[in-house]
Amino acid sequence: MNDGGDWRNWVRLATLGLIWGGSFPLVEVALEGFAPMTLAATRLGLAALMLVPLSFFYGGLPRGARVWVYALGVAIFANALPFSLLSWGQTYVTAGVAGVAMAVMPLMALPLSHLLVPGERMSARGMLGLGIGFIGVLVLIGFETLAQLGGGSVEVLGQLACLAATVCYVLGSITIKRAPPAHPIAFAATAMLLAALIAIPVAYWIEIEGVPALPSAKASAAMVVLALGPTVIALMLMLKVLSTAGPPFLSLVNYQVPVWATVFGALFLGEKIEPRLAVALVLILIGVAISQGRLGRRSAPL
Repeated sequence: MNDGGDWRNWVRLATLGLIWGGSFPLVEVALEGFAPMTLAATRLGLAALMLVPLSFFYGGLPRGARVWVYALGVAIFANALPFSLLSWGQTYVTAGVAGVAMAVMPLMALPLSHLLVPGERMSARGMLGLGIGFIGVLVLIGFETLAQLGGGSVEVLGQLACLAATVCYVLGSITIKRAPPAHPIAFAATAMLLAALIAIPVAYWIEIEGVPALPSAKASAAMVVLALGPTVIALMLMLKVLSTAGPPFLSLVNYQVPVWATVFGALFLGEKIEPRLAVALVLILIGVAISQGRLGRRSAPL
């Protein structure tokens, strides 16, 4: 593995940041025509329809019960649950808030890896970064808003749903790390297929009554772009970066996604960037930088 010095990996990383950051405004647009669970289920179903045929160019879906068990874990924690939580959460919070919440993911990985991954231990630097990031989360939610949690404030619940999605993503990443060997695209197609098989019946049971109304062309277009871009194309880019530059280099995308989510939300949806959001983003990214040991290092220029 190299350190990402290849300019093509920097281009791939920048593209991933743009695609994943742009997914949050797209979800907000798609929610104009889809209920949250239906949005998640349709996105997963379309992605599975794209990935499963593609997997047959690499030998088809993997064999062996153990691989499928791990793929089921990834389907639940990296796809069905977080997609549903984010879709539901974004009915109450802006794309920028949801994107900043995603920046917490590397910080959530520290205690969860410490507990679930043999040999992973949280250092003092990691604890310091986690503490600073946690302050950022409190600022993001807002102390006055947090006080309303007992009253069932939907804004707080939406923020907590987005934060819960980050925990799901970390659990999904740990599951991928511990999964038996399989071709990445075939494994991803299996996980996406299982996620769709889980999410579609749940969405039908919770949200669909009778014949559903056709969504608008705008919402439908956002849905298709969500399935193709942040779900399928981003997966291909991520696998390429992982195979050529490794996980530490890929982790740099965590600094880009919340920034782009906030910028795109302001540019295309007219969302206001509140000072609280900016302060929270800075604190969380400082926490991530400290926990990953990036402050004080020289990094390759983009």
